[in-house]
Amino acid sequence: MSEQKRGMHGIWTGRWTFILAATGSAVGLGNLWKFPYITGENGGGAFVLVYLACILLAGIPVMLAEAMMGRKKRMSPINAMKELTTEAGSPSFFRSIGWMGALSGFFILSFYSVIAGWALVYVGKLASGAMAGITADASGAAFGAMLADPAGLTIWHTVFMFLTGVVIARGVNKGLESALNILMPILFVLMLILFGYSLTTPGFMQGFHFLFDFDFSKLTTESIVVALGHSFFTLSLGMGAIMAYGAYMPAKQSLGKTIMWVGFLDTLVALVAGMIIFAIVFSNGLEPSSGPGLMFVSLPIAFGTMPGGIFFGTVFFILVSIAALSSAISIAEPAVAWAVEKGFTRVKATMVICSVAWLIGLGTVLSFNEWAEYKLFGKTFFDSLDFVTSNVMLPLGGLLIAIFVGWFMSSDMIKNELKMKNDTLFAVWRFVLRFISPVAIALIFINGLGLL
Repeated sequence: MSEQKRGMHGIWTGRWTFILAATGSAVGLGNLWKFPYITGENGGGAFVLVYLACILLAGIPVMLAEAMMGRKKRMSPINAMKELTTEAGSPSFFRSIGWMGALSGFFILSFYSVIAGWALVYVGKLASGAMAGITADASGAAFGAMLADPAGLTIWHTVFMFLTGVVIARGVNKGLESALNILMPILFVLMLILFGYSLTTPGFMQGFHFLFDFDFSKLTTESIVVALGHSFFTLSLGMGAIMAYGAYMPAKQSLGKTIMWVGFLDTLVALVAGMIIFAIVFSNGLEPSSGPGLMFVSLPIAFGTMPGGIFFGTVFFILVSIAALSSAISIAEPAVAWAVEKGFTRVKATMVICSVAWLIGLGTVLSFNEWAEYKLFGKTFFDSLDFVTSNVMLPLGGLLIAIFVGWFMSSDMIKNELKMKNDTLFAVWRFVLRFISPVAIALIFINGLGLL
């Protein structure tokens, strides 16, 4: 790879831009949708405590390693791993880290866009007043009708993929950076507005105690593995996004402090989202562990019946849509960056990647209606794609990152890039990356395959 190609994508203008970008990648449907309902299913506060420990032991160490690899080579994850394996003298199969990350991100984008389209639909439903005074049966029926309409799902899938493509096509600085500098502050402001609203609800304290009271009797082994898995996936690890974003980070910035900020903000958003959702849930006598339907069935009931709920419900689904968009542009970037390095213009690379992802996404659209009865090993097209990426490709990629950086990259090679002056801190991080993170990720992998 020529020196000209190393810096061809661009560089973030500052440390906080990387923090916003990486936080935008991490903050997605996982924080606003999955975290609240898995907390509800696994006993509340004790689960949150285990989750925070997992962030520190599994998430942050691997995230730092992945960002460091990206900044060292300043290329797409695919080409970065090609050079890093040669430089480290490691087995060539570690090159698969780059390919697996780009491919998993590409496949995730295909179905993520469809689900993000649901959020766009619900922005319209809330804003139009269609959910005002809605009953539980009617809310469930509205969600079911949306899923049963392949044409409607395709339209919103197309709209979301188009928005993602427009941002990516404009490049690192004019596209990703400019968009994230607007989207992320809006996201934080909307969260503050909704949090302020949740403070006025009668269920706020009940939601607070649900999230932060520690009842370890409700923790099971499965709960711990779920916390471990979510702590890993919420930070967008193993799909190349953090490596790609790390490649655009200024050389003089401290990676360690920056990654800690990302982990803190991602966790803060998840906890605040939980407070907002549970305050509304308990205020309306809803079930906090009602699964994925919590966002698209239960919450619209609450927003439709609460004073000012239509406005705040609209704000909530705009928030979800922004979080989804900030994640989508990050998971598409590794594949687009690689295509640019192969000689495509950025616009053409974006069009090709997004078009193919859109086409694959039609399989997810049809999984909820026309193809719902067609299953492979008991899974629909969407379920199969979700299973392979979430349970196989991402944890395997994260495991290889931990092993490669922990065991094959030299201490001097790593220290030069991390610029970590505290030897004790470096030794602790390296130890965790070598011995604790691989075991933790292996547990995620084994559990995901149903072997635990």
